[in-house]
Order: sequence, then structure tokens, then C-alpha cells
Amino acid sequence: MMKLRYKILNGFLALLGVASVAFAVTLSYTADCGPAPAVPAGTETMKAVVSRCYGGPEALEYLDVEKPKPGPKDVLIQVKAAAINPLDYHYMRGSPYLMRLSAGIGRPTDRRMGVDFSGVIVEVGDEVTRFAVGDAVFGGRTGAFAEYLAMPEDRALARKPDNVGFDEAAAIPIAAITALQALRDTGKLKAGEKVLINGASGGVGTYAVQIAKAMGAEVHGVCSTRNIDMVRALGADHVFDYKKENYTESSGEFDLIVDMVGNQSLSANLRVLKPEGRMVLVGGPKGNWVAPLWNPIKAMMMSPFVDQEVGMMLATLSGDDLRYLSSLMEDGRLISRIDTHYALSETSEALRYLETQRARGKVIIAIE
Repeated sequence: MMKLRYKILNGFLALLGVASVAFAVTLSYTADCGPAPAVPAGTETMKAVVSRCYGGPEALEYLDVEKPKPGPKDVLIQVKAAAINPLDYHYMRGSPYLMRLSAGIGRPTDRRMGVDFSGVIVEVGDEVTRFAVGDAVFGGRTGAFAEYLAMPEDRALARKPDNVGFDEAAAIPIAAITALQALRDTGKLKAGEKVLINGASGGVGTYAVQIAKAMGAEVHGVCSTRNIDMVRALGADHVFDYKKENYTESSGEFDLIVDMVGNQSLSANLRVLKPEGRMVLVGGPKGNWVAPLWNPIKAMMMSPFVDQEVGMMLATLSGDDLRYLSSLMEDGRLISRIDTHYALSETSEALRYLETQRARGKVIIAIE
């Protein structure tokens, strides 16, 4: 009887191993692009960057595609500028592989690329009430790397302040909303508290410094030597140069740590966090399988055994949050730090540059 139980257990483990390997092989499978489909004759077209198969920047294509048509509750926007985010190269590569469960096995189910944009409304549906033709707007919608996009008026869309350029507005949606929700919602930041932002010179970090300052916090940033002056200019009260000092070895105690880098252990972070402090993980190490999930997994395992709150967050695009951020831009309390510009036809090069993680602020696609 005992030998039978061992045989059953070993058989089950073998089946589990085979199933795991099959699941991994299926998720990691990448289909060939094949030739681009022809646009039917007589179709109104536009230029756009598309991803028909997973891969590096060289897999992206700059093509003529069908121009979208707005529905009754939609607006049609002529895109003036778009911004690149890490989200874009994750979708481009289909990595981590688990995201392919929703993005598509083998190849993307949605070939459109880009999310952040700004532009001008050129057509509205019959039932649209919030916007009018000629309104300058910014927001988030799949398909931003194109000359035009259509979207419902009640989604992540807001009017662009008159004192803000299209490139600055396009840089806002994903990065600034991530910073806002990490500080306000997950981090529960209050005026007068001390917050540390690890990765203060990056796309999300530059906004986090400014938003935390606008919320009345004492802001401490972490960045490299070449970015210290920039982070101070954005409003940081103190800046750690990670090449010369380790913030986890400082004597300061923080109410909140927002970590965009994940280069320090959770235990080291907890040492400089107040007993009632909070830590928010935003992003993490690169990898196709476990690496991006390792810090959140450790956070969940440690959470029951420590007094501090440790968790991760995923931002949700919100029209209300865009309107709040628009008010900060209008008041001059929130600016976009632009690193460089590329043309729409150069989107592959822009993504290649962003993947180096050397960008100081946002990378913008200027669309003529």
C-alpha cells in the first residue's frame, strides 16, 4: 500500500512537471510576423506604428493603416504628441511572459501600440457632450502611436491647459497617474510626512517628487550624480546620490517609501521606515518569468510579520485624476521633464533608447 502511494505521488509530480513545461513553452512561443496585410483599396488611411509579432524594437512596423471612425459617444483626435513608457516595451516583447495570457499567445491580439497622447479633437459623435471639435486634449488610449485615434469621451481624457505644450501634456498620463496613485491611494501620504522616492529622475519619479511636494510632504529623492540638480529643481528637499551613499544606511526614518527601482532588499528598506510607515513597490527588476514578481511575492510573505505596510500597486487610467493633474500643470506645480524627441517613424529607436534606462524624464514621439 505504501509503495502504491509513492507511485501515485510520483506520477502526479511527473504530470505536474510535464504540464508546467508545456505551459512555459506555450507562453514563451513567439510566432513569425509574416507579410503585412494590404489595406483594402479606397480605405482612408493614416500612418501608425504597429506590433504584429513579439520581439525587440526591430519588430515594430511603420505602416499605412485604416483611419479610425468615431462612434456616437466617441471623439476622433488628431494626435500631436505621444509618450513612451516601459509598458510599451513590455507589450512589444510580450514580457514577462505571463502578460501574454491577456495580450495574446504567440503574437499580440491587438497590434496597436502606445497609450499616452495629446492632440486636437477633429470630429465628435452625435451623443458627445463633454468635448467639441477644436478642443486640445490629453489622455491615455491604446493606439497612441498613430496620426489619429478614436475613444469614448468618458474615458481617460481631459482638456490640455493652455499654458502647457502638447509634448508636456502627452508625457503625463501613465507616469503621473502612477505617481499620484502610489502616493495618495496606496501610500496614503499626508501633509508634513517624510517620503523617499527611489528612482526620482525617471519617468514616474520626476512626477512623484512634484506631486509629493504639492501634497505638502518633505521629499527625499534617490538618483545618480548627473541627475541631482534636476531632482532638486523639481522640489526635492534632500537628494541621495546612489553612487556615493546608500539611503538604507542613513539615519533618517521615513513615513513612506515609493520604490521604482527595486535595487535594495525589503529588509534594508524596512530599517529606515518608521514603525507605522508604508512602502509602495512600483515596477521592479527585468525578466521574463519570476524576476519582476519576486519583490511583490516577498512583500506578501513578509507583510504578516512586520508592523509596516508593504505592498505593490498597478495604476488605473482615470479621467478624474487627469483633470486633477491638469490643474497642477495649470498652476505651474507640475511640469514634464522631457529627455528627447523622436519622429513617429523613429518609434523603434525611441523604444530602444528607453530600454537602456538612461532617459532623464520622458521620451516623446512628435507627430506631424
